[in-house]
Amino acid sequence: MAKLSISQAWDETKAVLARDGKLIGTVALALFVLPGILFDLSVPDAPVGQFPPIGPWVAAAIVAVLISLISQLAIIRLAMGPHLTVGEAIVHGARRFLPYVAAFLIWVLPLLLAIGALYGSIEAKGEDASPAAALGIIVLALVGIYLGVRLMLMPAVASAESMSPVTIIRRSWEISAGNWWRLFGFLLTFAIGAVALLWAIGTVAGLVFQLAFGSIERFSAGGLLVVIVAQAVSALVSMIFFVMLARLYTQSNRVPHPSVPSSGA
Repeated sequence: MAKLSISQAWDETKAVLARDGKLIGTVALALFVLPGILFDLSVPDAPVGQFPPIGPWVAAAIVAVLISLISQLAIIRLAMGPHLTVGEAIVHGARRFLPYVAAFLIWVLPLLLAIGALYGSIEAKGEDASPAAALGIIVLALVGIYLGVRLMLMPAVASAESMSPVTIIRRSWEISAGNWWRLFGFLLTFAIGAVALLWAIGTVAGLVFQLAFGSIERFSAGGLLVVIVAQAVSALVSMIFFVMLARLYTQSNRVPHPSVPSSGA
């Protein structure tokens, strides 16, 4: 597989956002920001380090995740061209949604179940827990990182090519062959930059709204504005990331007509 160029993908990402940023931003606003706000407001308070009790918020979380996955596919479709309307891109994402989710679950679910089982064993045995269980969690986490990088282009493959879940995994694996360190370096750098940006803007927004509205309480005007700003910045970061994936995908020399993927119509 040809070597992927992160710098070329970044240059193309900037060009795509300059040309179609409004269209892509509209999708991100509708399918990232709004569901994210509703989810944040629906999750009940819980002690630090603990999950809230099971309730209606779980359904809101599932819906928010499913909508965000459709948004990913729609944004990637817009970033590849030819031009579509926002509605057409969303319909395209919905059509490719099920194979993408199935492909994701095929490799993620076994890892999560294995890690969960080991973690449950450690919790149950407490101080008598086997060190092998802790080592197993570390090993599985490293395996997850490796597989996550190798399969990072699955959203782009799922959006551009109409195929089965297993084939989506195989195509992503093929495209990333020989590019693991490049993709890992990009992912690590992007993650660090994204976390720093989210923290900086969140901190500044929190201070500004606290000065303007007093204490930032949940469901207060200041608290709602903090949630909106956080979701907007998160959507911006996600939008850039998935456009980058689209541009990395198009560099693959094994993709037929990479600049004109099937719309799924």
